Amino acid sequence: MPIAMQVAGANRHDMKLTRATLSAIVIPRPIPTFDEPQGLCLDKGFDYDEVRDVVLEFGFTAHIRTRGEEAKAMKKEAGFKARRWVVERTHSWLNRFRRLLVRWEKRADTYLAMLHLACGLVVWRSNSLMG
Repeated sequence: MPIAMQVAGANRHDMKLTRATLSAIVIPRPIPTFDEPQGLCLDKGFDYDEVRDVVLEFGFTAHIRTRGEEAKAMKKEAGFKARRWVVERTHSWLNRFRRLLVRWEKRADTYLAMLHLACGLVVWRSNSLMG
């Protein structure tokens, strides 16, 4: 599940929302140490020095696939498959909610509330399947 969410128009690049998204983290995080750093996995759309600086400012260790890195690995290693990122998996889970897939809400705060509700339902369903 996402550690935070930020709503913006589809024409806004994801990397522009990095600071706002990390500022929206609602649960207290343990302080990262040298022995126990906190990683943050991002896809190649976040491969910018500006993003790396913001991620470092918030105390995360950035794990960002650079542009072309997966293509090189696919050529080098036979049978290599591109890594399916957690973000894409989460989008797939959220797309199962029609109210989110087809956005009916006009206000961003209402849409964000629906996103939170959907995330809660996904977690609740996964916990009920486990036992």
